[in-house]
Amino acid sequence: MQEKKFSNDGKSSIQDLLDRYRPDLKPFEDIYRDLHSQPELSGQEEQTAKLAAEHLKSLGYDVHTGIGGHGVAGVLRNGAGPKLLLRADMDALPVEEKTGLPYASTRVVKGPDGVSTPVMHACGHDSHVTTLMAASSLLHSARDHWSGTLICIFQPAEEHLTGAQAMLDDGLYEKIPKPDLVLAQHVMCMRAGTVGIREGAFLTAADAFDVRVFGRGGHGSSPQTTIDPIIIGASIVMRLQTIVSREVVPGELAVVSCGSINSGHSSNIIPDYLDLQLSVRTFKPEIREKVCKAIHRIIEAECEAGGAVEKPRITRTFSGPSTINDEKTVSALRSTFKSFFQERLVEVDRPAASEDFSLLATAAGAPYAMWIFGGD
Repeated sequence: MQEKKFSNDGKSSIQDLLDRYRPDLKPFEDIYRDLHSQPELSGQEEQTAKLAAEHLKSLGYDVHTGIGGHGVAGVLRNGAGPKLLLRADMDALPVEEKTGLPYASTRVVKGPDGVSTPVMHACGHDSHVTTLMAASSLLHSARDHWSGTLICIFQPAEEHLTGAQAMLDDGLYEKIPKPDLVLAQHVMCMRAGTVGIREGAFLTAADAFDVRVFGRGGHGSSPQTTIDPIIIGASIVMRLQTIVSREVVPGELAVVSCGSINSGHSSNIIPDYLDLQLSVRTFKPEIREKVCKAIHRIIEAECEAGGAVEKPRITRTFSGPSTINDEKTVSALRSTFKSFFQERLVEVDRPAASEDFSLLATAAGAPYAMWIFGGD
């Protein structure tokens, strides 16, 4: 978007906007508390999406709903100029809240597997939705001071790293203009009021695998008649830890975690199979390829060594790109942030977290950047 009628001083420009056009924040505080107390799992963001869509419609945005599930896109055309896309994610996590807050979530819903699970906004997406709603109000009120097109995206299923692609596959850019720039932010465990940004590699690529190891069950009193998948699985989990320590160049980031291991139902019965769920985080494509190949090699070798009755079933359940912030965009943002936030603009490390919002930019051939802000 093109700015007009404001001082060249970044702080003065932003402060002028805030002083003159910032909406009453009390309603947005109420929205945040409501969202926090009523979180929705990935793919179930119906009420959150409805709230965002109704807000955008009330401001006169051209609103599209039901994109890639519960995705919402609002477009505010304001004359000639660049097209800027701002994105917020909406989904919560299957986590029990124990904060003791008066607006804490007590929700229990059925997940995609049909099993009841508690739900919590443990990743701050309630903050993301609320802040984008507030920003959409401010920028609408201040539209005499900029020109271009503002696009507000409320994305589903970020936690599964599938929501951005689902919106694209559902024809997002057939419904709205392709952006010239894509921006997003994420709340982090930092001091409230602080902001951090860095150019280049910012968030990791993410891969997840479901693994089934096939053994031969039997009675626990006669283990010699069985092929124990639990023993094989234990060996796999231990051996996987050597990928980072022995196969990745020291100093390169790689994370391999086993988040779930399930097998059997009784203390005296050796089961027929074991299931593992694995999570991988990397930055560089060559490290990513090396780690994923090593995972396959180790699982297959341990199954063969343990005498598994058939080859393991290894399924990649999701794969998300790394977030590589555009240097030119970060330079412009840092200059503006520095003039306004001053000492509250802080240096940040690269977290081993992952995102899929960059797909919205690459599909449009646009640069992108993400920054983080404090929520403590």
